[in-house]
Amino acid sequence: VNEDLVVVDGHNRQQICTRHDLPYKMAVFAFDDLLEAKQWALDTQKGRRNLDKWELGKIALKLKPEIEAKAKANMSAGGQAYHPSEEGSATLPNLPSVEKAVDTRKELAEAVGLGERTMGKVMQIDENAPEVIKEALDKKELSINKGYDLTRQLQDIPEEQREQAAAELLEYEKAKKELKKQDAEIDRKGKIAALFCKAYEKAILLT
Repeated sequence: VNEDLVVVDGHNRQQICTRHDLPYKMAVFAFDDLLEAKQWALDTQKGRRNLDKWELGKIALKLKPEIEAKAKANMSAGGQAYHPSEEGSATLPNLPSVEKAVDTRKELAEAVGLGERTMGKVMQIDENAPEVIKEALDKKELSINKGYDLTRQLQDIPEEQREQAAAELLEYEKAKKELKKQDAEIDRKGKIAALFCKAYEKAILLT
């Protein structure tokens, strides 16, 4: 907990203890602000689990409001208006503009150990992809690159049709993956058969 006894990490454990009337202790930490508290909690979570890039990206997004607020405060303190920039980011052409600064993306990427370009794709997927795409990423059925590509393919489709179109694209991707898997199995069996034939021919010659 922080100095105001607000739980920073361990929400589930606290709920379990409360539900079953189990005693527990709280460790009090002093943080400069909410951003530092969240960063500490996320670093702790990362250390407990083996997370893939999409999961790390989602964790980083939890820091986004505080990082953007900090950037805005810094700009205001310097007498400048805060105008988030898209320069150099992995943007989706013609998709609705998303306010974010490159520095924000960089800080988010560094917070969880991702590349800036990968973090940019995570941000674009999070804000523009249909839910079925995000669910497929959560289930590890898609890579970030593939999720980003599918989101780009869906950008010109009317919003009310996007979920259905995304579901159909996912089915198509699954079918392609299954065909590729079957082709690989056929190829593997063909190689085994070829080796068997060669071994058989040598055995005949030896006989």
